[in-house]
Formats: sequence, C-alpha cells, structure tokens
Amino acid sequence: MKAWSLRILPPALLLALFAGVGDTQTDKTKLYRWVDKNGQVHYGDSVPPEYAEQDRDILNRQGVPVGREEGLITPEEAAAKAAADKAERDEKKRRLRDRVLLQTYQSVKELEVLRDTRLELVDAQLTIQEQSLANLRAQRAQIERMAARYSPINNNADALPLPEELALDLERSANDIDTQQANLVKRREERESIRLNFETDIARYKELRTIAPR
Repeated sequence: MKAWSLRILPPALLLALFAGVGDTQTDKTKLYRWVDKNGQVHYGDSVPPEYAEQDRDILNRQGVPVGREEGLITPEEAAAKAAADKAERDEKKRRLRDRVLLQTYQSVKELEVLRDTRLELVDAQLTIQEQSLANLRAQRAQIERMAARYSPINNNADALPLPEELALDLERSANDIDTQQANLVKRREERESIRLNFETDIARYKELRTIAPR
C-alpha cells in the first residue's frame, strides 16, 4: 500500500477508508498517521523517506491510535536532547543533595567537624604511605650498593656477573617504589577531592540556610 494524505474528510468517509485498509491488511501490517511541516495529515502502511524525521501515530484497523513512534532525529537534535537529559539528571541530583544536606546536618559546624575528621584520617594514611616509601627507597639504596660490586655495574675486569637473585631484587624494589608512589598520588587526590566536596557542600548549606558566608 502506498502512503496517501488528506486534510479534512467527513467521518463517514474516514470510516470507509479505514475499513478498506482493514480488508487488505495482514495482522502484522501497521498503519501510520503523521503530520508534515505544512500541517497536512498523511496515512500509509509505510513512511516515505522524506517524512522519516516525523513522529507518527500507529493506528489499528479501525483507525484508532494504539501507539506512537518517534521519527529519526538529526545529530544536532540528538545532541540537544542529550544535553537536556543531562541537565535534567543534574538538576535531580542537585535537589536530592540539597535534601540530604538539610536533613543530615544541623549546622555548618557539623559539616566542618566531619570534614576535619575525614581529612585527618587521610593524612594519617598518607603519613604511613610516605614512611613506607622512604623505607622502600632505603632498601633500594642498599640493594644498589650490593649490586655495584658486580658486573655490568662494576667495570672491573675481574668483577663477577650480577647474581640472578640480586637482579630480581633490583627489579622488585623498583616496582614496589613505583606502586607506592602511584598510591601516594591517588591518596593525595582523594584528600583534595574530599576537601573540595566539603567546601562545595558547606557553601551550598549556607545558601540553603541563608547563612551569609564568613
């Protein structure tokens, strides 16, 4: 069946039209109705390419809408929709966070105490990791001094080859130091994230409680 269009038809003619369609439709055939940019109504069992971007109703054999399909959208429309959806999600998160702040804390002081407690915990962990890194570097220096007795580090002709176990110790110590340094970077980033998050929450709490910033 081809697509056809109409503006206004008498109800009796519409019923006859759909009845005729029903006689030729199979159970799986869909009948579509859409409106073009000029306001003209179209019907058909398929949507021509030039109308692919139009939203359309799905009709049953009696011409009653039973569903709806969205038309194709341009990349610009898709980007705009994605931006609008993100803005809506962000707004929901903001409202939820506001409720949590107001329901959880009674004062700015409570937020500040919690912030300081969490920062102190991270600082303690940083101290331990920094001491561990210092120990690893000291062990590395000792291994390097031992390795300096052997070739190829020692250039003396009578220097013995570097023992395999000592070579493995050098490799392991280097890997341990790299791992600990990476852990320290992550921990410092975690500390900064905690500080900034609390800074944002405290400022927002003051706004919600109409407390002027100090």
